[in-house]
Amino acid sequence: MTLSNAAKLVTSQPDQPPSALQLAPLTRLCKASADSLRLLVLRVLRKDSFGVSELCSIFDIRQPALSHHLKVLSSAGLVAARREANSIFYRRSETGQHPDLEALQHSIFDAVDKIDLPLDIQERLLAMHRQREENSSTFFQLNAHKFQQQQDLIASYEQYADIAIQVLEDAPLKHRRTALEVGPGDGSFLLELAPLFERVVALDNAPSMLEQARSRSASAGLQNIDFILDDTRSPHLANLQVDCAIINMVLHHTPAPGEVLRDVASCLAPGGVVLITELCNHDQGWARENCGDLWLGFDPRELAQWATDAGLRDITSVHLAQRNGFQVQVRLFGRL
Repeated sequence: MTLSNAAKLVTSQPDQPPSALQLAPLTRLCKASADSLRLLVLRVLRKDSFGVSELCSIFDIRQPALSHHLKVLSSAGLVAARREANSIFYRRSETGQHPDLEALQHSIFDAVDKIDLPLDIQERLLAMHRQREENSSTFFQLNAHKFQQQQDLIASYEQYADIAIQVLEDAPLKHRRTALEVGPGDGSFLLELAPLFERVVALDNAPSMLEQARSRSASAGLQNIDFILDDTRSPHLANLQVDCAIINMVLHHTPAPGEVLRDVASCLAPGGVVLITELCNHDQGWARENCGDLWLGFDPRELAQWATDAGLRDITSVHLAQRNGFQVQVRLFGRL
């Protein structure tokens, strides 16, 4: 029980009063969660990461005041900070500061997640996501002709393709009827998918990139691919059931990676899998401007947590070091 775990933390011997040192973690957790604004911050961070300036915009609050609240949340282990170049992004921490308080922490998260955000915060949050989407879409519209060159700056497809294909071929699939690729780029992976599945659906919200993928597939004589111009919230996916979904070097370009994974997971047929190739977290800030990256990779544990939240289990995990210092993670998740 949650409270019994907390009790274990604050008193090691029944005849002795708890010391201030023993009480400190529980005190910080209770203090951090005893403020309405901090609870709303945790609610906003439910499935996403935001920088300080972004959170200031969402809550319409000055940075010194928000920084104080973030410091309190961080000291209690409720949020974790990640530096990306000159920016610091915050997300909810799933582990906390003390194992005996994790159950209490998750109870706080569960309660917070039932809160309906005020309409003005909802509107500003939606505007923030739209701005991220617009920035990403605009970048690829303007730079589609340089896609391969930009990809090669970080991790060229050839450097991890064989491993990704092998993981897919070894996947414990009951059927190989339909596959979905989100963000097919120039269509490189579609050439591998089409022979493995009866039907492939290619989904992209950048017209120029989708046209590249369509052209490349046509040149290869592939006729079992449907191309859809949209994102993972598309009504086209509402009645689609796929045996396999592929998200190949896409999540670091999306404004809400956890939401994308959850959308894709909802399309999986029983026994279906999701194959993800993605960068591990790094500190190369130039990738934002030169490659259109919204995120500087992801901690493998963060990716695993999003998968768990989407109702997926971890099947296979391979990490590949690149010569330029980047790391690629190839992950296979299955429907629970």
